[in-house]
Amino acid sequence: MRIHHLNCGTMCPFGGWLMDGTSRGVSAHLVCHCLLIETAQGLVLVDTGFGLGDVRRPLPRLSAFFLALDRIRLREEDTALRAVERLGFHAADVRHIVVTHLDFDHAGGIEDFPNATVHVFGRELEAARTRRQGFTGSRRYRPLQWDEGVNWQAYEAGGEPWFGFDAVRDLKGLPPDILLVPLVGHTWGHCGVAVRDGGGWLLHAGDAYFFHREVDPDRPWCPPGARAYQRMMDSDRAARLANQDRLRGLVRDHGGEVRLFCSHDPQDLARFARRPAEGPDLRSRSSGP
Repeated sequence: MRIHHLNCGTMCPFGGWLMDGTSRGVSAHLVCHCLLIETAQGLVLVDTGFGLGDVRRPLPRLSAFFLALDRIRLREEDTALRAVERLGFHAADVRHIVVTHLDFDHAGGIEDFPNATVHVFGRELEAARTRRQGFTGSRRYRPLQWDEGVNWQAYEAGGEPWFGFDAVRDLKGLPPDILLVPLVGHTWGHCGVAVRDGGGWLLHAGDAYFFHREVDPDRPWCPPGARAYQRMMDSDRAARLANQDRLRGLVRDHGGEVRLFCSHDPQDLARFARRPAEGPDLRSRSSGP
């Protein structure tokens, strides 16, 4: 498989360094880190960022609250569809979309790929449809992004664990090298997506954390603004914090076999986009579960 790391959305909230850990001005710079995977079963997207519909008609597809708070920069060239086309493919070539969760900044491009099956944890699909969690729930999930003609494939946890984590294996129509890893807390059905990459694994951890140093097993740290934002978005804070601790254990015990990244850290995106698209330089160890 060949893996491409894409930025499918940019957000510039006020706060600078307080939000992203690096910016010196008043504005932070956050990304929407997605994957495009070339497989024998066609192209697979992991998350979609913002879509063409969001760019062309931001209201009411997106919440005015989050448009203002996150200072979303909606540009057509940043959409997953345009990124796919720049790589020489077409929308019809994307046969599968695997979502970490259905927040507005992860699911906006679903309808740009009408031939794709959308794979999602069942609890997440239920939460998105009911839009519970009060003020936040009604604004984080935007049914206009995905309410028509989507071919959903919903799953429950089960099967052989993955490095000690529950896992959803055998995603319908996908190779066994791609699986869901439940990491609930940010939303009720939030998942990571694990992808076998050469001799090891990538774990797209979605919004299980927001800053790469949060999963440092020795000295975890997060910019205070990003930490506050995570707390605001929590569905289950205890579960989120417990899963962050488990991810630190994964880095500590299996860092040579699994490489982690999250959705919104631009440093993660820059680091992975610079790597070769296949055949990463990993320590010579077993490829794991």
